[in-house]
Amino acid sequence: MITIKNYINGQLIDPISKNYIDNYNPANGEVYSLIPDSDGNDIELAYQAAKTAFSSWSKTSLDERSDILLKISELIYLNLDKLALAESIDNGKPLKLAKRVDIPRASQNFKFFATAIMNFASESHEMPGVALNYTLRRPIGVVGCISPWNLPLYLFTWKIAPALAAGNCVVAKPSEITPMTAFLLSELCIEAGLPPGVLNIVHGLGGKVGNEIVKHKGIKAISFTGGTSTGEIIAKTAGPMFKKLSLELGGKNPNIIFADCDYDKMLKTTLLSSFANQGQICLCGSRIFIEREIYDKFKSDFVSKVSKMIIGNPLNDNTQIGAIVSKSHKEKILSYIQLAKEEGGTIIYGGNEVKLEGELSEGFYVEPTIIEGLKHDCRTNQEEIFGPVVTITPFDTIDEVLMYANSTEYGLASTVWTTNLNKANYVASELQSGIVWVNCWLVRDLRTPFGGMKSSGIGREGGFEALKFFTEAKNICISY
Repeated sequence: MITIKNYINGQLIDPISKNYIDNYNPANGEVYSLIPDSDGNDIELAYQAAKTAFSSWSKTSLDERSDILLKISELIYLNLDKLALAESIDNGKPLKLAKRVDIPRASQNFKFFATAIMNFASESHEMPGVALNYTLRRPIGVVGCISPWNLPLYLFTWKIAPALAAGNCVVAKPSEITPMTAFLLSELCIEAGLPPGVLNIVHGLGGKVGNEIVKHKGIKAISFTGGTSTGEIIAKTAGPMFKKLSLELGGKNPNIIFADCDYDKMLKTTLLSSFANQGQICLCGSRIFIEREIYDKFKSDFVSKVSKMIIGNPLNDNTQIGAIVSKSHKEKILSYIQLAKEEGGTIIYGGNEVKLEGELSEGFYVEPTIIEGLKHDCRTNQEEIFGPVVTITPFDTIDEVLMYANSTEYGLASTVWTTNLNKANYVASELQSGIVWVNCWLVRDLRTPFGGMKSSGIGREGGFEALKFFTEAKNICISY
């Protein structure tokens, strides 16, 4: 039994209350570690450590900050196997996915922002004969970073790295459902020589720890990734306190497939964009719209491909569909499949809970599920399920599919498949979506802005957008 510790002021410590929460392995349903059940007292301790450290960390040279972040990046890479195994056990995702995507990306996040801060430039604006304006960007102070359970270390570092690079000190909360790699990151930060108090990681429940971070008067900015309903609560709390907010929230992403697409590439990629990480990625395309001309062919081929996907032990190399992250989330997914039936949908593949044999018999598994026959505005097609469930719908015209695609409250990501450049440009420009992938999915350049429209969030992460968020701009005007 592993006992996870908080990381405060450079040390691994117990929660002040000495209380802990059970942490489950979703592959077998068993408790395998204990998580600190922290509260406001732990947040205050972390805040005081961060506040004290800020005066020196904010004044360190860019070279020094960059060197430490690069060291953390290197240590993540050197511990790839250990971290990937921990991520797979904690989250239920296939081990090979954690090795190929999650942990390398966490290392890249630190590397990217360690180098980006060396190239982060301020603006200047001359008023000829009158004055020169130039902009200074200074770190905010103590900031809060709250990350989700679906890509635990990947998204945790995506927030922490730019905050530290910009000279802030951080009070961070990983998801209580998947805390293990954040705990292991604490150990690597100590090994890398990150000064005490610069990064503080406090584990615990969202209502107790996350809420305390959001409402703390000394924490001046909040970067959050998670559900839209939680984002709404955060905005209501932090908004009247005039905190800077970056909220990356839910998605109900359309995947639009035209008849003139590169069919084989589309089919292979759509399998991934539908069911990667058990569909538990905010960028997955859960609503698939297919031009009627190829609808029957796509339906047949897609079902055939999905039927061959292997559901099993996340640690096995051949597993393609691992465990759902928790029992409660498994039950939520199954409830939406039942809702789809009640709304008139037909399950053309999957739709059932899976019971594996032996030591995995109590794990949380759901078949990849394909549903057709639903109206575009039904709940199943409007609400975020966040699991291995997709709906397929035919369309006849561009205007029709744009109406379907834009009909939800969300606007995070979308995918368009066509070899017609004019069509691709037009559809991409009309989609109400912060990210549009054309003839690809999940291709990420870390320099580009990342975020959604409508109820999918506020602000943008990535590249210099993240460094701008974690700094305050000051214009200085000097008269000639």
